[in-house]
Amino acid sequence: MPLLEIRNLTVAFDTARGPFLAVEGLDVAVEAGEVLAIVGESGSGKSVAMLAVMGLLPDTATVTADVLRFDGRDLLAMTPRERRALSGREMAMIFQEPVASLNPCFTVGFQIIETLRRHTPLGHAQRHARAIELLTAVGIPEPEARMRSFPHQMSGGQCQRVMIAIAMACSPRLLIADEPTTALDVTIQKQILDLLLDLQAQHQMAMVLITHDMGVVAETADRVIVQYQGHKMEDADVLSLFEHPRNPYTRALLSALPENATGGRLPSVDAATWMAEG
Repeated sequence: MPLLEIRNLTVAFDTARGPFLAVEGLDVAVEAGEVLAIVGESGSGKSVAMLAVMGLLPDTATVTADVLRFDGRDLLAMTPRERRALSGREMAMIFQEPVASLNPCFTVGFQIIETLRRHTPLGHAQRHARAIELLTAVGIPEPEARMRSFPHQMSGGQCQRVMIAIAMACSPRLLIADEPTTALDVTIQKQILDLLLDLQAQHQMAMVLITHDMGVVAETADRVIVQYQGHKMEDADVLSLFEHPRNPYTRALLSALPENATGGRLPSVDAATWMAEG
């Protein structure tokens, strides 16, 4: 049984013009210890699908699925309190904008310790020691001093490392990384990706990496899902996807890589057209 199993996931948002379908009929399975990349253009529903898994969508969203299970447990049947207990402990998420995701009113040490307080039985001194251990593990220099820093006193790369420390605080079985390198320069991007892969291998956790960067996919993933306009276009192991893409949209996406670019643009068509051509 997959660690995370999703069948026929649909997410709709209420708007003045009626429901807007952000995700439609999505099937995903993530095995324990696997690195799955979900790739696609901005607006393809990648983040929305995983926010639905985490139970973090606003009240304007309607989430339906035939199956939405984590480790055999029905996420849709859980109470909000049960979902909150699961999120952060067994499932964790790293968000796109680390500076915006951290609370500017509290020190980074407080924010790590708060996660430990909510999800572990550790005492005060143990939580403090664990927070320092986590900052050390993600490569923050002088971790004890940095415990007293506020997010605005740290660089974007350091804030992203703090976000990873918070996500890893309870050693989750599933880590969702939502474009974790988007706001960082190229050198820091490589450091963050290496850190995530090291932690994934060390803890043998499953990881879902949301990205639009096919280079990142090639370097990190075991398997890839290509998504467009809320629909899954293709699901393949990373080598097969790059060498023998089956769907026309996947082929068009790969042809847009800088090393393959010929000066053209992806044609603007709806998802049904790509699916029919595939």
